[in-house]
Formats: sequence, structure tokens, C-alpha cells
Amino acid sequence: MVHRVAIVGAGPSGFYAADGLLRLQPGLRIDLIDRLPTPFGLVRAGVAPDHQGTKAVARQFDRLLDQPGVRFAGNVEVGRDLGWEDLRQAYDAVIVATGRVIDRKLGVPGEELPFVWGSWKFVAWLNGHPDFRRGPDLGAVRRVAVIGNGNVALDVARVLAKSAEEMAKSDIVAEADAAIASAPLSDIWVIGRRGPQHASFTGNELAEMGRLGRAVALVDPASLDVEVPKTDPTPERLRKMKNIEILRSFAANQPGSKPVALHFLFNAAPVAFRPGEVELTTGTLAADLVVTCIGYDGIEVPKGEGVFAVGWARRGPTGTIPTNRADSHAVAQQVIAWLKERDPKSGPDLLSRSVDAAGWQRIDKAEVAAGTAQGRPRVKFADWQRLLDIAQGG
Repeated sequence: MVHRVAIVGAGPSGFYAADGLLRLQPGLRIDLIDRLPTPFGLVRAGVAPDHQGTKAVARQFDRLLDQPGVRFAGNVEVGRDLGWEDLRQAYDAVIVATGRVIDRKLGVPGEELPFVWGSWKFVAWLNGHPDFRRGPDLGAVRRVAVIGNGNVALDVARVLAKSAEEMAKSDIVAEADAAIASAPLSDIWVIGRRGPQHASFTGNELAEMGRLGRAVALVDPASLDVEVPKTDPTPERLRKMKNIEILRSFAANQPGSKPVALHFLFNAAPVAFRPGEVELTTGTLAADLVVTCIGYDGIEVPKGEGVFAVGWARRGPTGTIPTNRADSHAVAQQVIAWLKERDPKSGPDLLSRSVDAAGWQRIDKAEVAAGTAQGRPRVKFADWQRLLDIAQGG
């Protein structure tokens, strides 16, 4: 008998955990369990659809599914189809890799108005997540306020600002692509509650905002008269200094030189939302759509012997996808140490009715074929039943 490990959540941290386990103990039996019939988590549903280079990590994960003893079990929801205690009884160890996919709240009046969207819900719509098939009505949206100063805020603003031609090689779902292309957008505001010296942007993503075909990046030069905190570690200081250098190049741009104005506004915290406007600490801003990009919360990680958390479920929504590799490999070492002290269990197979790797490969093949016909990487199927039908060979 060999040890069996259940990994709940088939996103980057879950796959990196599986990789770490197999490097330390080849021959383990590992089940990657996900409530969706498709694997890869944030890589598929959370990375901006125009960043195909970032999404390419999925090819590494696909190769893991070919490893002996590794099984994908999709369309299995813990709490609906089985319980956490069922997993603890059936497996020698359980790894929680469920991430954090609940939009964090600002806690200001008007946040529940329909024109205010959280970034997870918005980006999931762009990416064809089957739980988020309906996006905002962009038919009359001219002005957008994006609240946040991290890369997710840049993703939201960039995808809205890009032309249909610039999105042609992405895997954005057709409904979102058409809605953005037909929206009468004129102004997009990226709003930071603190100064530019505190922004969490990375340089490559920020610089990309200055190369958009139909949008000109703008910033008030007076807001850039700041210094990076000297107490920051050197890598952070260098990143922030590069950000300010890029923002100063935006300050030299000519307003009106492109159809869409992409404004960077700092030291402006939202205090209330009212239909058609955002009240900031600096005044009132007209906005037909608001997208908040201020982080995520998640389910409470279950406790118990033999239960380990990885990725965002363990440390919160910080870092990039590659950050999860070292984190998950470190947890894998803890799991292996745990297993060495215990004899393998002979628990029942709880996943016999799940979508397996062959089912996912049928979905993948069908989406890629549909994308090839349109000159895109893939055309995602966003309907639950259609995904299940294709997975089952229908």
C-alpha cells in the first residue's frame, strides 16, 4: 500500500504542492479535487485574458496530470458531494488549496449598488467562469472608476482600455469582448487611497499601460513629488522608484491624444458610492461603473490532524503565481514528514463520479479547436452543463 493525499483546489498552489510531493516521494497517490470541471484555478479564471504568457504555466500543470498516481477529480464540491471529515478519514493527508475568491469589501455606503463590482467577479466574467456568466451592462458606460493600486487594478483598467484588435489574441469570452468593444468608454480612473510611493504595481505591468492603442495614460505631475520610504528593503525601493519613473513619463502625455483617457489618481479614498458617482476624500467623481480591486477573502481553512493549507488559503492573497511554488514545496516537506510517521490507510474511493483528466482533455481539445477557428488561443465554454457534456464525451 502507498500513501494517498487529497489536494482540495486544483489551482497553482495545489499543482505546485503535488509537484513538491512527487519530487520528495515518487509513487504517492495524489487526487487533485476541484469544484469546477476544469483545473488550473486562477490561471484559467483569474489571470487577465490578454496575459497569455502568464497562463502558459498551465502546460506544466497538464504534464503533472500525466504522472502515474496523479488524478484530477473535477465537479466535486466539498460540502456538497463529500465533507472535510470524509476526506480526513479516507486519505493519509489533506492539503487545502482553495485560495481566496470572495471580493473584500471597502465598508462604505453604497457598496452594494449594482454599478459597483468586485474584481474577482469582474475578472471571472472576462475569463468565462461558469458561475459568473453575466457581466455588467456596459452599453452606456463612459466613465469607469477602478479602486486599487495593485496589478489586478491594472488588469481591469487595461482590458477595458484595449481595443478589440488588441484583445484578438486573448481568450476573453465573446460576450465580454463584444460588450467592451461596443461600450462608449471615454475615461478610466485608477484610484489609489495612498500615494504613488506606496503603490503595489510591478514595473512591467505599469509600463504596459503606456503602450495601449486607444488609451493615453495620464497623471498629475504634482502628485509625483514624493520619495520612496528609505526604510523599505532594497528590492521594494527599486520597484517603487521604477514605478514613479514610469508614472512621470505618463505625466508628459498629451490629454486627448487618444480616444480613451486613462487617469492615475492618488491619495483619494472612496467614502461613498451613489448612482453615477463616487465620493472621494478629494471630491466627487462621475462614474458609470466601479470595480473594486482591494483583495480577497476566503473560506475558513478546516483544522485537524493531517490537514495542511497552501497558497492563498494559508498566507492570504499575496504574491504572484510563481510565489506559490516555493510556498507549496515547503508545505510538501511538512506533509512528507507527517506521512513518514504513519502507515497508509485503506480508505474508500470517494471520487468515482468526478470529471477525470480525460474529461478535462476533451474540454481542452474542444476549446482550443474553437479558438483556432477564430485565431485565438481558445474559446472557453462558460456553461456548466456544456462543460459536463463535453467532459463526458457528448
